[in-house]
Amino acid sequence: MTQLVSPQSPDHWLSAAFSSTTATTGGVIKRRITDIDRIVGRDRFLGEVRARGFQAVENGDSLVVFCNAQPVRLAAACTIHA
Repeated sequence: MTQLVSPQSPDHWLSAAFSSTTATTGGVIKRRITDIDRIVGRDRFLGEVRARGFQAVENGDSLVVFCNAQPVRLAAACTIHA
């Protein structure tokens, strides 16, 4: 299997993610977990989330980051019966 190499440095990728208009205005950003793991590493990414006072949730193959300090509550959940 061929290892993909990121064209961006981890620092540049993080800067781009957290300096976007959406992030700087308190919005929500979503990033693929495979990209996070490959480019910067999950521990570093989540450390940056915490350092900014943000929160993140994992869903499927994505991390969703709430770029504000407001509480995050699950508004609805479905129950899956086997």
